[in-house]
Amino acid sequence: MTEQAWASEVSGKIKEKMRTVAERSRHKIPYTTVDGVFDDWSGEKITWWTNGFWGGMMWQLYHATGEELYREIAQENEEKLDAALRNSDCMDHDSGFRWLPTAVADYRLTGSQASRNRGILAAGDMAGRFNPVGRFIRAWNDPEGKKAGWAIIDCMMNLPLLYWAYEELKDPRFLQVATMHADTAEKYFIRPDGSVNHIVEFDPATGEYVQSFGGQGYCVGSSWTRGQSWALYGFTLSYLHTKEERYLNAAKRVAHYFISNIPESGLIPVDFRQPADCVWEDSTAAAIAACGLLEISKCVDEREKHVYRGAAMKLLKALAEKRCRWDTECDNILEKCTAAYHDKVHEFSIIYGDYYFIEAIFKLTGEEVFIW
Repeated sequence: MTEQAWASEVSGKIKEKMRTVAERSRHKIPYTTVDGVFDDWSGEKITWWTNGFWGGMMWQLYHATGEELYREIAQENEEKLDAALRNSDCMDHDSGFRWLPTAVADYRLTGSQASRNRGILAAGDMAGRFNPVGRFIRAWNDPEGKKAGWAIIDCMMNLPLLYWAYEELKDPRFLQVATMHADTAEKYFIRPDGSVNHIVEFDPATGEYVQSFGGQGYCVGSSWTRGQSWALYGFTLSYLHTKEERYLNAAKRVAHYFISNIPESGLIPVDFRQPADCVWEDSTAAAIAACGLLEISKCVDEREKHVYRGAAMKLLKALAEKRCRWDTECDNILEKCTAAYHDKVHEFSIIYGDYYFIEAIFKLTGEEVFIW
């Protein structure tokens, strides 16, 4: 079977399953499943950073099928997120994850000015987190300011919100903030071997480097795989938006490290440097990395394409054949996702795993709407 035929077959399975799942969960904003059924974070948990991915899945499916059900669900998700947009305590570095797959996707597909306004407001708030002496975007909030100097690799995936705002407003401040943060991340987050730090602390008053933390990985100096995938895809996106070769080179360095550590099975661990007797996996890292690898393959010359595309296909085939639930009795698609190494619970379904798997498959079939 050709790659195209295989991808088309998987795309068909996604559409068949999600038509039932979407109807059943149309008024929810899920994070995970409980006994196979999506939970709902649209109430008190509306501020959570993953709450844009359900809407993103719906826009991908709407673009691929034209079915109005998906547009209606996506727009409901977007409107519910207004509760977070109006709460300054809940706005942080993850605005891209919440409003690119919802408001900005809506604007791109329908021209909604209300959606454009939401995206601009979110981008303005995110740009306001920029520390000019350290040239980084601050990560989480904390009332005592102890994390005022913290930046995380995840933010590379949020920068496209600023690139979009620059394109919309022609205001260079958004571009400047995004590229200065990307340059800082390239310098302090990517190690010489292509592995990546999750959290880096700077002195917020002077901008000086202080230390790195293990964060959601195994330990300081380890290699949290989802952090690797955020960097791999994130630097690729900065290249796509700016055409600055240094970002593509950074993405390739991370990609080479990631590819060299893919197990024979194609199934990705939580941390590439976790203890040998630990078998915990993170399917989300595989799906995100596959998206980034497919985009890199479009940016390099013919002699290199197979390196990145081949690795992406290995990851996606392993997921589709070993880690996907295709029955409609279970709401999630991907299994064995892990949020963080030191969490008490591992290997469950997580909504962004499903989102990035769908995005990757639709990249292969040409059905994707480019959200980032």
